[in-house]
Amino acid sequence: MNPEQYVQQKAAASGSSFYYAFLFLPKPRRAAITAFYAFCREVDDVVDDMVDASVAATKLAWWQGEVAKAYAGTPTHPVMQALMPLAAIYGIEQRHLQAVIEGCQMDLEQTRYLDYPNLQRYCHLVAGEVGEVAARIFGQSDPQTTAYAHKLGQALQLTNIIRDVGEDAMRGRIYLPVNELQQFDVKAHEILKRSYSDRFTALMQFQAKRAQSLYDEALALLPAADRRAQKPGLMMASIYRALLSEIERDNFQVLHQRVSLTPLRKLWLAWKVQALGHL
Repeated sequence: MNPEQYVQQKAAASGSSFYYAFLFLPKPRRAAITAFYAFCREVDDVVDDMVDASVAATKLAWWQGEVAKAYAGTPTHPVMQALMPLAAIYGIEQRHLQAVIEGCQMDLEQTRYLDYPNLQRYCHLVAGEVGEVAARIFGQSDPQTTAYAHKLGQALQLTNIIRDVGEDAMRGRIYLPVNELQQFDVKAHEILKRSYSDRFTALMQFQAKRAQSLYDEALALLPAADRRAQKPGLMMASIYRALLSEIERDNFQVLHQRVSLTPLRKLWLAWKVQALGHL
């Protein structure tokens, strides 16, 4: 299996909504975003598949070294071998990749976030930086598009957090800010025990409202000149907003299950953005 086949398999196997947004890209850009996404999956899987925190930390340290070696001209991992020929073309810098690794390291060191600004820092690393790279690959021409990409990344990450509350709790992690848990009188042990309440629903409504506002803010930041190029990001926004609406309609039953959209619905939402040019 060559590096290009490896990253394609890695991206497709994840079943992620991102995959549907990639389908409509021209081949060179699709190759770049697929390689970058495979990199994100590799480092994210280190944390998600973690059995021993020290082993996971060692693996992330290895990735930090691998990224540095790759940018020095000697990549050894198939993901980096696939990515490096495209990195210079699309402005993918070493700092972007190291930031994603730093965000994954936060998952090893931190299982709670005291307040929203603390959570924002995490979202910036694992989603904002990813959004910035994606915007460059899609064909950014206006510097203002970077602000849009960071804001959209934050909205997508908050949607992930809302969707995965129960799944993350099984791993001992609660991303919902501690001071907001206190504000709505929701105890951490209630989430860990998958215990629903009107208080929990109110807390989640608060989170969903914030995420919806971030989508609106992101779309308002996208310059008209880049709307066409940034269609894949708009596809992601459409798919994730539909997911968020589904979770809201389901009254935030996220502690015992992972709410998802069918592949056909994701494809339909992506195609609509491709055809209409907007959400």
